[in-house]
Amino acid sequence: MHVLPYLVAAYVLLVGCYGLATSRNLIHAVGCLAVCQSATYVLLLAVGYRDGGTAPVFSDIEPGSRPVVDPVVQALTLTDIVVGATVTALLLALTVQISKRHGTVDPDELRELRG
Repeated sequence: MHVLPYLVAAYVLLVGCYGLATSRNLIHAVGCLAVCQSATYVLLLAVGYRDGGTAPVFSDIEPGSRPVVDPVVQALTLTDIVVGATVTALLLALTVQISKRHGTVDPDELRELRG
């Protein structure tokens, strides 16, 4: 079992979380959230990887004769990419509306949003 992809996923997640925690700009925060999301891509692909695995196409080979990668994990990764792009687009649209209404993207200057 290779541990490097899991370490890369953890590192990317920590970098994104650090950027999110220290951000003083909503657009930067959305970008950092997208970096955190990309750590899940690496993690999902690391879970579904097999040494010597081939594509899960059984047209010319007998099932069970060779190791194959897990197609469900690949489908989940593609779904994760689509959901991540959608969430990023929505958050950027909300940031544009906040900028239009309040004239700033600095979270500290948004006094009307405080509870």
